[in-house]
Amino acid sequence: MARITKAMITKRHLVAGAAPLALVLSGCMGGGSIPSASTPITTTEAQQGAEYHPQLLAQFGGAMTGSQAQYVEQVGKNIAVQSGLGNARESFTVSLLNSPVNNAFAVPGGYIYTTRQLVTLMNNEAELAGVMGHEVGHVAARHSQRRQQTAQRNSILGVLGAIGSSILLGDSGVGETLSRSFLQGSQLLTLRFSRSQETQADDLGIQYLTQAGYDPRAMGTVLASLAAQNSLDAQLQGRDNATVPEWASTHPDPASRVQRALGAAQGLPGTVTNRDTFLQRIDGLLYGDDPEQGVIEGRNFIHPELRLTFAAPQGFYMVNSSSAVSVNGQSGQAQLTLAPYNGDLDSYIRRQFTELGGENNNLTPQSIERTTVNGIPAAYGQARVNNGNSQVDVTIFAYEFASNRAYHFAAITPAGRANTFSSMFQSMRRISASEAAQVIPRRLDVVTVQRGDTVAGLARRMAYDDGQVARFRVLNGLSANEGLIAGQKVKIVVRGR
Repeated sequence: MARITKAMITKRHLVAGAAPLALVLSGCMGGGSIPSASTPITTTEAQQGAEYHPQLLAQFGGAMTGSQAQYVEQVGKNIAVQSGLGNARESFTVSLLNSPVNNAFAVPGGYIYTTRQLVTLMNNEAELAGVMGHEVGHVAARHSQRRQQTAQRNSILGVLGAIGSSILLGDSGVGETLSRSFLQGSQLLTLRFSRSQETQADDLGIQYLTQAGYDPRAMGTVLASLAAQNSLDAQLQGRDNATVPEWASTHPDPASRVQRALGAAQGLPGTVTNRDTFLQRIDGLLYGDDPEQGVIEGRNFIHPELRLTFAAPQGFYMVNSSSAVSVNGQSGQAQLTLAPYNGDLDSYIRRQFTELGGENNNLTPQSIERTTVNGIPAAYGQARVNNGNSQVDVTIFAYEFASNRAYHFAAITPAGRANTFSSMFQSMRRISASEAAQVIPRRLDVVTVQRGDTVAGLARRMAYDDGQVARFRVLNGLSANEGLIAGQKVKIVVRGR
């Protein structure tokens, strides 16, 4: 959740302001003929990408700068050249995003993106080139436009956890509007391509890897790491599935694609991985949450700049983004964000209901109650929504932190279970300057394995209280029984400014 800026105070934020983003990720191509995969990027495509590029950067934490971002840009443009698109190096814009989720995507016009978190999961330059090549493949094959032209409804994925919009919200207009509104703040909006399009993008990525001299097996190994990370996340968060909407699920089913990608690469030329160079270049890269956007520590969310903290209910997990914090579990979902505030909590809450309900739904609270939470003036309202054969309760719980600044939870639960989030609502509190100063980010530390080093020994240096060995193995692409070799470079996650 980003720091407050003047723009956040003066503009409609999150739900109201993010609507155009869904359009760009669904392709923005209403009709007309679609260029072939060998056709250079057209002026129209370039204009579309340029129009939405700033919005995408804002939604995903902004573009990083410095040597690490330059390295990612270099690798991305080098692999884009292999697509055969005219002037590919100049036509493509490659961005390293300051986002703590594993994601990569592309939009028409030659704009390709990867998050820093996804880069930290990679283990060599060939894997980075593979991910970039996959996204270049989507651009070259005009997959976004083809999905739009065939009038297939795009799935906009957000953090729904084990609920699923069809289960909790149904298929009614109200359910769709509420679900989409929640997803706008998840930082995980991406277009879900068809299985055949994903396969084609994999194949194009492998082709580009081969042409560039990289080891084509890198496409399969990075997919394997993504599948392992999804499984580990599910395990650590106590979920029964590994379908967190990250690159591995918005680009469907990485586990089933691993063997296919490895098989497709078999016998192809190319051996370059540039492992040590890659690890050296990403050494020190921010890992996980950026304190400027707040951090998740277990069930607690702490924002050192906004000076606030709260705790998610037992059994729920959180995902942080540049504009919101989502809280997800079997019995509901919630989201913390902010909106313009003029000093009137009642009107603030009513406005959030109106925006959640959308233009075609008159969503209003039954009543608004005033209260105080840990010394913070607060108010809340609730509305019951008929949703096909079921009902859901929508709760807005708002806090006044200053005369011109308020935050609110928007929560959805099955009817009669609004108290699911009561403990979370009551846990909101301000933090002191000393508490804020104790929030230290995590970063990658690339180390050289010494004689006698073991997985268990190095894993103990990981800046986590749980799953240290499992985290270390997944981070370094190590199988369950794979050991270390003296002299090899590996990644650990440490605390550091």
